[in-house]
Amino acid sequence: MDNRALSNIVNILWLIPLLPLLAAAGLALAPRLKKKWASSVAVSALSLSCVLSVAAFATTLRNEADGESKPPTSTVEWFKMGKTSLQIGCVLDPLTAVMSVMVTFVGALIFLFSIGYMANDERYTRFFCYLSFFAAAMLGIVISNSLLLLFICWELVGVASYLLIGFWAHKPSAADAAKKAFITTRIGDIGFFIGMLWLSSASGTLLFYDGGNGCLETDALNSLGAQVTFFGLALSTAITLFILWGAIGKSGQLPLHVWLPDAMEGPTPVSALIHAATMVAAGVFLMARLYPLMDASGTGDAVDHASISGSLTAATWIGSLTALFGALIAVAQTDIKRILAYSTVSQLGYMILGLGTGGPAVAMFHLITHAFFKALLFLGAGSVIHGCHDEQDIRRMGGLKKSMPITFATYAIGMLALSGFPLLFSGFWSKDAILHSTHAWSLSQLPFLFALASVFLTAFYMSRQMAYVFFGGNRLMTDPGHSPAKPHESPAIMTWPLIVLAAGAMLLGFLGTPAFPAFQNYLEGETVSLSISALFHVEALTVMILSSVIAIGGMAVGWWLYHESRFNPAKLKDPLRRMLPRYFTLAENRFFVDECYEVTVLRWSKFTGTVAELVDRQVFSRVVRFTVWVVLGVAWATRFTDEHLVNAGFDRSCQGLRRSSSLLAKIQSGHIQTYLKIVGASLVIIALVAVFLDRLWTVSRSSPSWLSFLWLEEAYSGAAVPHGTPIDQPSWALESVCWPWWAPSF
Repeated sequence: MDNRALSNIVNILWLIPLLPLLAAAGLALAPRLKKKWASSVAVSALSLSCVLSVAAFATTLRNEADGESKPPTSTVEWFKMGKTSLQIGCVLDPLTAVMSVMVTFVGALIFLFSIGYMANDERYTRFFCYLSFFAAAMLGIVISNSLLLLFICWELVGVASYLLIGFWAHKPSAADAAKKAFITTRIGDIGFFIGMLWLSSASGTLLFYDGGNGCLETDALNSLGAQVTFFGLALSTAITLFILWGAIGKSGQLPLHVWLPDAMEGPTPVSALIHAATMVAAGVFLMARLYPLMDASGTGDAVDHASISGSLTAATWIGSLTALFGALIAVAQTDIKRILAYSTVSQLGYMILGLGTGGPAVAMFHLITHAFFKALLFLGAGSVIHGCHDEQDIRRMGGLKKSMPITFATYAIGMLALSGFPLLFSGFWSKDAILHSTHAWSLSQLPFLFALASVFLTAFYMSRQMAYVFFGGNRLMTDPGHSPAKPHESPAIMTWPLIVLAAGAMLLGFLGTPAFPAFQNYLEGETVSLSISALFHVEALTVMILSSVIAIGGMAVGWWLYHESRFNPAKLKDPLRRMLPRYFTLAENRFFVDECYEVTVLRWSKFTGTVAELVDRQVFSRVVRFTVWVVLGVAWATRFTDEHLVNAGFDRSCQGLRRSSSLLAKIQSGHIQTYLKIVGASLVIIALVAVFLDRLWTVSRSSPSWLSFLWLEEAYSGAAVPHGTPIDQPSWALESVCWPWWAPSF
């Protein structure tokens, strides 16, 4: 392994999401930028990210096969609280490399297609701003070496999807679809958040790889797999079940699939980006990243199944049921994009099924091939809508193979790849790998039967769609409710991405055949091998033949029922409606899942909201008002006491002190003349008092009232006055009582 090259690449890996993020920021600050410059900035940024991704991918290809080697990482400390340090960073392993190449390459083609598709939109610059932000958030998920950083980017993907699905917010249906997608995925994200917190508490870290201390490394896996929690589940299983709930919401699995078909209300390039390269792939990628933790309580071999973890078992059943459910609904839809949307639900079910039964290599192989042919189909549908003047109902189309030959040829390739047409198309090999691993699943063969039924239904509804759209007579020009304008082929800026994606939809499958499993070997860190004999292994050959027969049978039945020689949509009802009216009504109305949510979850939410509002208004509001009155009363009493008692008394004391101070201040003027005047006045007063007292003494001696002083002397001394004591000789006691101590003696 070239350690220096790997180290250099991983240290600049953060540039891959940063470039489209900077493009989004620049376009947000310049919303009136010319259309040509806006699209150039967005496409150039993602193209540079694609170059860096290819360089990272090429570096990992030179890695010597060593399944036990640890992937190179680049980690930085985000922030520190006390002794707790939160670290984030990047990791470069085959999973990161192949996913980043897919997101940037397919995303760049979708960006190019958008130049033509959105050419007449008034908010053209803002659209490319949102697209760049979406791509940056998804690339942040891909390169993350921390579950915390992955969760942050996961939420940013949700924000970007809200902005793009509701881009045409003047349409009420688009605004409602955006809210529905955002709220539904948040319900799943609650589980993800709980699982992340639990994992952090149990392992002490959210880094995937950290020199042996990461949560996906041996010590942590052994510890988490050995601990038992509620219902006898291993701790690793309980944690990954919560995180799986988040993946179910993001990847549109039962029962949180309801947002994904409604996401078609956004512009078609948005649908292609969500359903092929980003968002819905994030859930599968998350579980592929955490697969060692999911399998921590098992044997580590998902094929032998001597001991299968509960989270892998749950993924298997959820994936198989979703694959069948999505296909059952798609057969009765009439909106060209909604058919593909339910097809995405079904194919995501295949990926989760492959993850549960075969591991990340099987699931990721189908994710990569699906990204190409599903992006091709959505962009092809966008080309059809563009050429048919915004018409999306397949019943009003027909005969487009002549007026739109490039779109028809590339769409046919995508249809065959999705249907699993044998040998020549990538969808056959990736779907066959899932069928093979599911067939080998030891717990039950029912998921395998569900998957086979989905193969038949997928081939059937895609043949039905092709017959409606591209064959028969053109109904757009004869429909009285629409403009008689003739359909036309899309411009080259829209058709060239279709051609490139069509090539990928055909060629990628040959990198994952049983004879040459290059993709699986690369993802698992093994040496690439070529074994022709593996192609003719009894079990592999049996599954291949069975899936081929079923896929061809589904296409044959669809072609037989909807071929123009037997069926004219302008005059006849849908053949499936005539044959199975009850089933068709159920499928057409999506098995009334939304209505069930309406009468259960939503009604209960409205009821609890009403009760909460009533309790709040009748109980808590009155308690609050009473408390307010009590507090106001106490405050009023306190204010009255403070202002009229405390403050009044204090103010009067202060006023008296102020007057006294003023008087003393006037006396203490510092003038000697004033002091002499005061002394002179004081001597005069003392002299007058002395004269007055002397006069009073003289008068009192000659007055009969002198006897009262004797009584005072008796009272003061406590002794009776002796009989015969002269009254003109007062005792010292009388003198001390009647004469101040400071007065002079006479």
